[in-house]
Amino acid sequence: MNVRLFARLRDLAGRDVIEVELPAGATVADLRLTLVEKCPALKGLLDRCAVAVNEEFAENDLSLPVGAEVAVLPPVSGG
Repeated sequence: MNVRLFARLRDLAGRDVIEVELPAGATVADLRLTLVEKCPALKGLLDRCAVAVNEEFAENDLSLPVGAEVAVLPPVSGG
């Protein structure tokens, strides 16, 4: 599964896509753990990021469907 990273996450990872392999039935929480294993620089920010699965924001308990399009977006501040 390819996971797209945006903004600060992309900068920390040094790339805009990370490829991960997850077992069937893996959740968004499992994905977060795997991303930190593959790219430890994301650890401090990843728990505050939104995860979108097939263009819908997802909670940590969501099981990732096979072939899902996944993106991780850092928190945004503004005024």
